[in-house]
Amino acid sequence: MKLPDKFEEKMQALLGDEFPEYLSCYDEPRYYGLRVNTNKISVEDFKKICPFEITPIPWIENGFYYDGDKVTPSRHPYYFAGLYYLQEPSAMTPANRLPVEPGDKVLDVCAAPGGKATELGAKLKGEGVLIANDISNSRAKGLLKNIEVFGIGNVLVLSEEPGKLEDYFAEYFDKILIDAPCSGEGMFRKDKKMVKAWEEHGPEFFANIQKSIITQAARMLKPGGMLLYSTCTFDGRENEGTIEYLLKKYPEFEILGIKGYEGFEKGMPELTASKSEEFAKTVRIFPHKMKGEGHYLALLRKGKPLPATDKKLLPGKKSKKKLPEDLEVFLEDTTWELDAARLDVHGERVYYMPEDLPDVCGIRFLRTGLLLGELKKKRFEPSQALAMCLKKDEYKKVLDFPVSDERVKRYLKGETLDVEDMTGSKEKGWYLVCVDGYPLGFGKLSGQTLKNKYLPGWRLC
Repeated sequence: MKLPDKFEEKMQALLGDEFPEYLSCYDEPRYYGLRVNTNKISVEDFKKICPFEITPIPWIENGFYYDGDKVTPSRHPYYFAGLYYLQEPSAMTPANRLPVEPGDKVLDVCAAPGGKATELGAKLKGEGVLIANDISNSRAKGLLKNIEVFGIGNVLVLSEEPGKLEDYFAEYFDKILIDAPCSGEGMFRKDKKMVKAWEEHGPEFFANIQKSIITQAARMLKPGGMLLYSTCTFDGRENEGTIEYLLKKYPEFEILGIKGYEGFEKGMPELTASKSEEFAKTVRIFPHKMKGEGHYLALLRKGKPLPATDKKLLPGKKSKKKLPEDLEVFLEDTTWELDAARLDVHGERVYYMPEDLPDVCGIRFLRTGLLLGELKKKRFEPSQALAMCLKKDEYKKVLDFPVSDERVKRYLKGETLDVEDMTGSKEKGWYLVCVDGYPLGFGKLSGQTLKNKYLPGWRLC
């Protein structure tokens, strides 16, 4: 492919003798990857049931290569069950290297379409809160779908300027990930349209945006909290230069080492004004060094870690709120015990909110908490999001189809199903539809017929 002369000159200066090797990678095919959702299935169990050939990505514990020219994983029922996410291998690295723990308060600043947010949410294991934000409302809609498919309920999906979030979340987060908008030099092989975009808006344009985002995020991080900054570009102004800007403005930040891999290259102190060797702790990924596209990562901590605290909550007053009666009736078929104080009812819709949230009134959001469903006249209708958060053994009424059953794809297409062979004397009502034990959605049983309740916007075309 034809690369801009200005870009080639820069990369020649950056790589020196390695430049011909770098250029030759454009003659090689791109790499396709998938990442296992460890909140739904273990890596070992996924390998046992995976229907196509996969090869481990050596620096990502739950990542695998697949042959994108031979298979289409996005049309398999396991994809609809949220067992994996399709993602370019190098792009898996930022969320993998940010050490998120269950119970953390986590922010993904530029989260759409959800590749990194879904991994951060899976790491939380349903505890703490994930706030996934993208300034583009249209892109945030795709982000919401991917988060819900993954079964992440302890979430807020927002569409706001990072600067506005600062008014609500000052020093709130334990961990923050910024996969910053950038000039995309590392994606030229994967997406040739990025070359034209680079010619229109180059590194200097994006460096100014990145400086604004990273300093706003810095003020939302708790003392002792960690921030991971990443781009998919090579330019020093957008990478080491942005980190240097942050350190000058907020000297309480320090660069931390990142768990290594033989293909990782050190950051380049020579591209900074200070030439400090601390920038060598950051990581550069080059496509001629490993099987992935270009990326940059920097992990930072804000001041010293806070002293360990006892996370046990002091006994407080019992909430006087009660669960809506129709919701209580539905929950009799689940093993869930919900705290009524965390319910948020808007009209017919019932949401279950994460704990310990500030007042978010005034923020532009697509979802606050887990949408449990809707309170209709004398009945509760569970949501698609709730189905994806449930495990098979957490709901009493289940119809579990083997993946080979043709009714699985018919269900995903929204068709009504004849389930006479599976129902026997089963009572009517809401059933959790599963494939090989993994939920896909709800259906309503009447006699020997299952009325399809799979979300129309998610259906298999």
